[in-house]
Amino acid sequence: MFAPSISRAAARSSAMPMSAIRSYRTVSSPMACLNARPQAEKKSIAPQQTRAASEHAIANPTLAGIEKRWEALPPQEQADLWMQLRDRMKVDWHQMTIQEKKAAYWIAFGPHGPRSQPPKGEGLKIFIKVAQLCAVSVGVFYLVHAFAKPQPKTMSKEWQEASNEYALREKMNPLYGISSEGYEGKGFVQSPPLEKS
Repeated sequence: MFAPSISRAAARSSAMPMSAIRSYRTVSSPMACLNARPQAEKKSIAPQQTRAASEHAIANPTLAGIEKRWEALPPQEQADLWMQLRDRMKVDWHQMTIQEKKAAYWIAFGPHGPRSQPPKGEGLKIFIKVAQLCAVSVGVFYLVHAFAKPQPKTMSKEWQEASNEYALREKMNPLYGISSEGYEGKGFVQSPPLEKS
């Protein structure tokens, strides 16, 4: 398949006069060769396009009421309008119309998209939802504790007092703990007395 295509290309190039072949040696990449134009054509087209885009003001009907219409515009039209304004902002700002300046400022910094104001009543909805979730979490907490096993015997006041006596006897933490001079804390005691059953 490759060999026949090379032979056809060679036959075409030999049949073509040398004056008809253009040189694209200034093109940087192979993909750019596909759509390349001679350098003279490129230089003549580019300045006209940029000059035409930046010298003419955008029509007032296009910019009128942009604050109200912006969210409803399709994304492609939003992008096109922003590109036109961006090109207009490249010229001296004294040449821009007031409408263009206002539209450029509003599109860049106005309350739309991520900067839009929250809808009315959203704060109350959030408060109610948070209150509901808090009530559910408190209910789950008490439900779990209602069906939980009793506390272990080490969580009784008597066991913890015995732990205090053991710590004093073994002189645990003599610097600032229960065995230190002048200690006035509770030590290990943190639970109520054991219930007699």
